[in-house]
Amino acid sequence: MSISRTYSIIRPHIRRTPVVEVDGADFNLPGVRLTLKLELLQHTGSFKTRGAFANMLAREIPAAGVVAASGGNHGVAVAYTAGKLGKPVRIFVPTVASPAKMERIRGYGADLVVTGERYADALAASEAWAAESGAMPVHAYDQPETMLGQGSVGLEFEEQAPGLDSLLVAVGGGGLIGGIAAWYAGRVALLGVEPEAAPTLARALEAGHPVDSPAGGIAADSLAPRQVGQLMFPLAQRYVRRVVLVPDSAIQEAQRILWRVLRVATEPGGAAAMAALLSGRYQPRPGEHVGVLVCGANTTAVNFE
Repeated sequence: MSISRTYSIIRPHIRRTPVVEVDGADFNLPGVRLTLKLELLQHTGSFKTRGAFANMLAREIPAAGVVAASGGNHGVAVAYTAGKLGKPVRIFVPTVASPAKMERIRGYGADLVVTGERYADALAASEAWAAESGAMPVHAYDQPETMLGQGSVGLEFEEQAPGLDSLLVAVGGGGLIGGIAAWYAGRVALLGVEPEAAPTLARALEAGHPVDSPAGGIAADSLAPRQVGQLMFPLAQRYVRRVVLVPDSAIQEAQRILWRVLRVATEPGGAAAMAALLSGRYQPRPGEHVGVLVCGANTTAVNFE
């Protein structure tokens, strides 16, 4: 299965999210051309819906339905997708998951189980349930169908904004940047962005293989698995130019600035890629055409002013 073929299967069920071209001067980045893809406008508020549909439309779902572990957004997406397809679904999330995401999972009719402190704890519980019940596991990032679905973000972005010089993408487990890396295959300078408190891909690239990393920070419910996925890692080694680490304070400031300038309200993980630019951790050259993926909107009501 290719990304293009996967896209043709999931396209009737997802939104082709828009891009917006912005003068860099609006963000105090004169001489820089910015194109933001507003994937936070996807069904359920994140790109995760693409991977969820790719899994459930390409695989045979047993009578027991599906099961997933999630820091939040993947669970919301799987709950939504299973509901649309009429399949039973159980979602495991850790206590670090945001109340807003838990509420949305329940709202889509899923059986929600809150267990453990971090994503890895929820994943272990979901694996035990899959073995016991026979439900089909839908992995948040380390699954071919998941990565094929997320890769469709890259397909759309290239069609909508051809000629990008660089592309900034937030990294959690790596399914998104892995799928995008597979799509572009070196045609753009791809940069991963991680919180300093969860340097999962950065540590893996240093070690030469996925390793356990800290899993904290303000974006822990979306960008803090214990390890990046095994499937995405060779793609990252080959195609990710480098990883930019940003502090929580920069992520919060990026949330505020995105709201102030564009009236776009993101969750912390959704603002991480923009934080690399606004904090100066990534400094584009004059005239560079920079793509930024704004990937998540599932936050509680916050005063960004």
